[in-house]
Amino acid sequence: MAAAPPPPSCCLVALPPHAKDGLVVFGKNSARPRDEVQEVVYFPAADHEPESKVECTYISVDQVPKTHAIVISRPAWLWGAEMGANEHGVCIANEAVNAREPAAETEALLGMDLVRLGLERGSTAKVENHWFR
Repeated sequence: MAAAPPPPSCCLVALPPHAKDGLVVFGKNSARPRDEVQEVVYFPAADHEPESKVECTYISVDQVPKTHAIVISRPAWLWGAEMGANEHGVCIANEAVNAREPAAETEALLGMDLVRLGLERGSTAKVENHWFR
C-alpha cells in the first residue's frame, strides 16, 4: 500500500467580527516532512552597519539599517521562515506554489527567505520591495 501524500499547506486568517474580542487570528499548517525539525525562534530588533549584507539560505542581500523584532517558525536547517509575526503585528506565511516551468539552476532567495525579510523589514502589511533592488 502506498503512503498517503502529505496534506497541503493551508493558511488562515480570521478577522473581527468573526474572531473573539476583536482579535485577528492567524495560522498555518505546514506540509514540511514530518521528521524535519521545526523551531520557533525570536529575533530582537537590531541596527545594522551601512552597506552590510545579510546571509540568507543560499545568497546574500543588502541589509537595511534597522530590522524589526520577529517571532518565526522555520525548519531548523534554513535561514528563512515558514510563518511569523513582527513587533508591528505584521504576519506573513509561506505558501507552496506549483509552477509549470522548471526552477532555475542558480541559487536564489527562497520563498521562506522572503517571509523573514518581509517580517524583519515591514512595519505595515503594505508590500514594499525597494529593499530588494
